[in-house]
Amino acid sequence: MIIQQVIDEYNYKLSFDKRHSLQMDFLENSVRVTGRKGSIEVITGSMFSGKTEELIRRLRRSQFAGLKVEIFKPSLDKRYSETRVVSHDDKSIISTPVDNPSAILLLAGAVDVLGIDEAQFFDDSIIDVCNTLADNGIRIVIAGLDMDFMGKPFGPMPALLAVAEYVTKVHAICMRCGNLAQYSFRKSEDAQVVLIGERKLYEPLCRNCFNAAINK
Repeated sequence: MIIQQVIDEYNYKLSFDKRHSLQMDFLENSVRVTGRKGSIEVITGSMFSGKTEELIRRLRRSQFAGLKVEIFKPSLDKRYSETRVVSHDDKSIISTPVDNPSAILLLAGAVDVLGIDEAQFFDDSIIDVCNTLADNGIRIVIAGLDMDFMGKPFGPMPALLAVAEYVTKVHAICMRCGNLAQYSFRKSEDAQVVLIGERKLYEPLCRNCFNAAINK
């Protein structure tokens, strides 16, 4: 009986390791390609889930590989810096702020990899811009919120998720119960959809805590 218990525990650990390995494989495109092949990758989730950190990690890896990389962000996002993409844990990378997606086409140049942060703040033309660049052989890596403060799909993100070859959903930790969080709850009563802020204004919540908060 003890032997069977050891076997069962070993099989469970083996199964867990395989599942964990598969989950890690989805963090970044691991498919080997030859030649110049364009693609779209989307990193999405709630606020404080590590989207920008993962975006910066992928772009820095491309830079280390000697690839030409350009990064863009909406000009309205000036929380930490006007000219850098900055994560909540203070990792940063130089970027170009733009007022609209068409500017990305004009400024991209002959790049291998193109990063876009806070994509939810752009209008729907960002979808055609990303498709055009990917069709021309550029690897596009996008980070953005999938839902707004009311838990509704945010701007162009649903369409970007649909056209992307690779999608990574990351999670924060619920500030009220400690479970995985997928919602960005706004602590103020301001009703405008686009309201840029940090921890004083938003907190990540799980489904149950989010529903309880908005139904108060």
